Amino acid sequence: MPDALSDYRALITELKQIYLLNSISGLLGWDERTYMPPGGSGLRADQSSMLARMSHERFTSAKVGDWLASAQESELVRDPLSDAAVNVRETRRNYDRAKRVPGELVEEMAHTEVLSQQAWAEAKKRSDFTIFRPWLEKVLVLKRRQAVCLSGGKGSLYDALLEDYEPGETADHLRAVFADLRGPLVELVNAVESSDRKSPAHILERNFPVAKQEQLARMASEAVGFDFSRGRLDVSVHPFCGGCGPTDVRITTRYDESYFGDAFFGVLHESGHGMYVQGLPPEHCGTPRGSDLSLGIHESQSRLWENFVGRGRAFWRFFFPKAQAMFPEALGNVSPDDFYFAINDVRRSPIRTESDEFTYNLHIMIRFELEETLLTRDLAAADLPAAWGEKMRKYLGITPSDDAHGCLQDVHWSGGGIGYFPTYTLGNLYAAQFFQTARRELPGLDDSFADGDFRPLLDWLRKNIHSQGRKFTPAQLVRRVTGNDLSAEALLAHLRGKSAELYGVTAGNSE
Repeated sequence: MPDALSDYRALITELKQIYLLNSISGLLGWDERTYMPPGGSGLRADQSSMLARMSHERFTSAKVGDWLASAQESELVRDPLSDAAVNVRETRRNYDRAKRVPGELVEEMAHTEVLSQQAWAEAKKRSDFTIFRPWLEKVLVLKRRQAVCLSGGKGSLYDALLEDYEPGETADHLRAVFADLRGPLVELVNAVESSDRKSPAHILERNFPVAKQEQLARMASEAVGFDFSRGRLDVSVHPFCGGCGPTDVRITTRYDESYFGDAFFGVLHESGHGMYVQGLPPEHCGTPRGSDLSLGIHESQSRLWENFVGRGRAFWRFFFPKAQAMFPEALGNVSPDDFYFAINDVRRSPIRTESDEFTYNLHIMIRFELEETLLTRDLAAADLPAAWGEKMRKYLGITPSDDAHGCLQDVHWSGGGIGYFPTYTLGNLYAAQFFQTARRELPGLDDSFADGDFRPLLDWLRKNIHSQGRKFTPAQLVRRVTGNDLSAEALLAHLRGKSAELYGVTAGNSE
């Protein structure tokens, strides 16, 4: 036991050192997408690839394997939910996966992803997929090689990559999840479109000066619980949450002076991600016990604050007077009811990040189906724009006007994020179940929101989700917190409630 304890402590020390390396990479990644000059991409690619190689070599070293083996055979892991057992279990899972991937491939992927993201940004700016196409092809070659390494040449290549984002999830299960959602969602969207009630969405398309948008968004972010002494807000082409860890969280957004919703709800979304990171147990920082569980759980936090709180009527009982005071010309003559209806407008949009709660998951289904076929070579990168347009017409009944509003709108594939997109829908499902449970366990939650007090909900999330780290699997956590397995019921109930309230229609009950 003394030797095992010593080995375990050595393992934790090494994990925290590797965490520091990765936190530097996180800061470089944030800078790359916010303030780095275009000419710095080559050097940044070299920096990022060097750090990735260093981190990989340290983590996959023989001594880490020896320390793991020693701890696994000791009394330290007798209780499977003890801190030590969680750290050993999750480190073993990650160690075994990392050992399958050669260091030179890790280095090449990191280098390519920096250059690829820069090419994507330029391609999106010009709305020209041909600029990005060769980089997408390079990324796909590297991700296939990684997937083959991870899978050992057996099983689904997509599942091998998906495991990095949502442990235990599979493409087959995702298809079943999407099948449960697709029919009811399409039925709901069609019913809403046929309603005589129309949202006054045009009131969000007036003049909203950027400086005041930022001021209101920061006010809301701080009110719901984002700690600006441990975080900051900046601008990027594609909003994201990054940085170094719980004490240095960087969130970004983008502003449109002629549209209110994009930046405001984007900041709430990224604040949800940021509060999750800030709420991780600090005493376990750098270890699995102090790490976020999965991207699906991460997304549940952002979507919960953006939609279930931020698009709720109670939230705007507190914030609408502040918005009116900030934008008297745009909102001074707008009623609270009209504003609430406007921010919950349902319409088919070509842009995922600007889409409403009803159509959002249809966007995710498109990306899931496309990236799976790109990975398996059933779809050539050159054919992506046409395939994207076809899927948009099939699921949303619209055609993208250009590449920027089509296959270039998301940054994920340029950074190697194959398998990432499905976690958005999982996050919506998790969020619905979590919020449904929180409302049941916290009577008077709407009254708290209307008073500008969001602490009860944040404390509940801290206790039940943030503080748990990777103690449980995503499926186990959802079951423990809500008492039920993951399903579409809570999300569909939420959407049906809104469609009945705002549009006077009830639909989407087919299973």
